[in-house]
Amino acid sequence: MIDLNSDLGEGFGVWRLGDDEALLDVVTSANVACGFHAGDASTMRAVCAAAAARGVTVGAQVSYRDLAGFGRRFIDVDPGQLADEVLYQIGALDGIARASGTRVAYVKPHGALYNATVHHEAQAAAVADGVRAFGELPVLGLPGSLLLEAVESVGLRPVFEAFADRGYTPEGTLVPRGEPGALMTDTHAVVARAVRLAEAGEIVAVDGSVLAMPARSLCLHGDTPGAVRHAVAVREALDQAGIAVTAFAD
Repeated sequence: MIDLNSDLGEGFGVWRLGDDEALLDVVTSANVACGFHAGDASTMRAVCAAAAARGVTVGAQVSYRDLAGFGRRFIDVDPGQLADEVLYQIGALDGIARASGTRVAYVKPHGALYNATVHHEAQAAAVADGVRAFGELPVLGLPGSLLLEAVESVGLRPVFEAFADRGYTPEGTLVPRGEPGALMTDTHAVVARAVRLAEAGEIVAVDGSVLAMPARSLCLHGDTPGAVRHAVAVREALDQAGIAVTAFAD
């Protein structure tokens, strides 16, 4: 079985990014922006309400405080402050989620914070501490990352994640955005990767090497060109292959 997650609620005010409603008809988990890299109270509530109506699990997508950079710029923030800001974001979304008939069931860092906590020990520990301060929520992250080690060390459940539409280095990390091969835009390639991941637990890196990838959740970015088309095709292919698509958290 595998979970399909997507980054949603990434608009701000009158600005909209992606088609949240269409993606919520496909995915099983929604990583909802909490206002630091994108999102605002009304956007958060709309996504949570739509997710609740469809039975989609809600997760908090926590980020650096970086609206202007969409959370894709590394910030050398004090670990104590980062832990507090992670806690703040989860609490804000959980309040809105509960008012919408659901709750926050897991956490996933966004953008530069996600990438930094692969190898940045202090920030990985800070994110884990912020989540633990809120409660016992599972955390999505890259297999082999310091984040998931830190999460496990504080008694939380680490959940391995893979990306259907992002390129991988031979070391198993994501190719930085802006570099060749960072983003996959061909629907057939995205579908093939998703099915191979679910069936064999492996992904092909940009150099052609095969990486073991025992992921429980597969991310389909909501802001990728053709995101809805990719998501619908992936879901159909997994269903046809007899692979159960279910949320990892409840």
